[in-house]
Amino acid sequence: MDFDPLLLARVQFAFTITFHIIFPSFTIGLSAYIATLLVIRLRTGDERYARLAQFWTKIFAVSFALGVVSGIVLSYQFGTNWSRFSVVVGNVIGPMLGYEVLTAFFLEASFLGIMLFGGGGRVPPVLHALAAVIVAIGTATSAFWILSANSWMQTPAGHVMIDGVAHPQDWWAIIFNPSFPYRLAHMVTAAYLTTAFVVLAVGARWVLRERHYDEARIMVKMAVGMIVVLAPLQVFIGDQHGLNTLKHQPAKIAAMEGHWDGSKPGDFEIFAWPDEKAETNRFSIAIPKASSLILTHDPNGLFPGLKDFAPQDRPPVKNVFFAFRIMLAIGFSMVGIAIAGAILWWRGSLFTTGWFLKLVSYTWWFGFVAIVAGWIVTESGRQPWIAYGILRTADAASPVPGGSVAATLALFVLVYGLVFSMGIYIINRMLAHGLAHGAGEPPVGGTPLRPHSAARDVSRRAM
Repeated sequence: MDFDPLLLARVQFAFTITFHIIFPSFTIGLSAYIATLLVIRLRTGDERYARLAQFWTKIFAVSFALGVVSGIVLSYQFGTNWSRFSVVVGNVIGPMLGYEVLTAFFLEASFLGIMLFGGGGRVPPVLHALAAVIVAIGTATSAFWILSANSWMQTPAGHVMIDGVAHPQDWWAIIFNPSFPYRLAHMVTAAYLTTAFVVLAVGARWVLRERHYDEARIMVKMAVGMIVVLAPLQVFIGDQHGLNTLKHQPAKIAAMEGHWDGSKPGDFEIFAWPDEKAETNRFSIAIPKASSLILTHDPNGLFPGLKDFAPQDRPPVKNVFFAFRIMLAIGFSMVGIAIAGAILWWRGSLFTTGWFLKLVSYTWWFGFVAIVAGWIVTESGRQPWIAYGILRTADAASPVPGGSVAATLALFVLVYGLVFSMGIYIINRMLAHGLAHGAGEPPVGGTPLRPHSAARDVSRRAM
């Protein structure tokens, strides 16, 4: 059987990074949440925040470990499957990945033990909170360097090509390349929203079940407050990111919009089936001229269509088109939940509105799916380039036999399936177990679980 080594190498990298991106995204937001809880506890002396921090720290530990394990594999793939990529752009990408290790990873490793095991009076509360803050800074720093490297691959700058190899010329321009500020803001905000929806879902379920009621109310309020601020902000950041992408990667925007003819204003395709052979959209349901209005601020404005690019220079349209719509649908659903939560909070009925609590208890997956969809848009939309305008993906692969790539891909699927299934199982067990409490003590929540009339009403209405 003949195997296409390029296709298999792309599938292998896509498979591993799809698993990997989920966990760092979650831990970036979760570390900041834990740090916030410990700082509030330090200022108020309220032990409910310490108990919540202890609970979420356990979840963080498992997620962090899964992120590290999956990330190591990606580093090896640069050398095994993509050695020509390393040759051409390694002078630029290599140092940035090294800076991520020297700054973020060392910072996290130095204080992670204090954060994980410093609770319960093992270290002074000030040191415990400080360690959590430093770990949160470390995770954000990691995002800074990784996104800087990835953004440079999207919008290269500050380099000079000598004999087909990129050499750094201006590190400031390399690090702060044209798309980096938008990509960093978009990704970090997505990470915080991902964590907020997980916290909201868990808190809502505990409220409905009258479990850890006091702590559950804290979780719901903090999560709703974060979503109210960040969900609308993310829409604005995404819009600005799109305008930046139109300037530097117009083919990606054309694929996102399913826009073929650049001589006509762009309609926003609510749904369509892009036909790449016929260069048209089938079964189109569209809002006339809406894409032109969004991208050019003029309903009659023009922007490049897919026909303006040679077929070999176009990204895979269906992948980008549908992933973009999944991301949009989830993003605006987040805004809707933010608006509903703000209104209910203002009315004082946040914890007595069963339909809302029931709804958000099932939205824990919103952030994860949106991040994966966004990654597909970003990375598939960059094709056929692995470093935009510098190196094509087909020219970056190693001369490795297809059978070898197929064998390692099968092994990755097996190992990742086992490791991540166990990790998710452990996290689910932790969520089901809830907050820890000492033997002979009432369930944690400040007082024994008592009949909260509002919570009982919620439970009845939510059934």
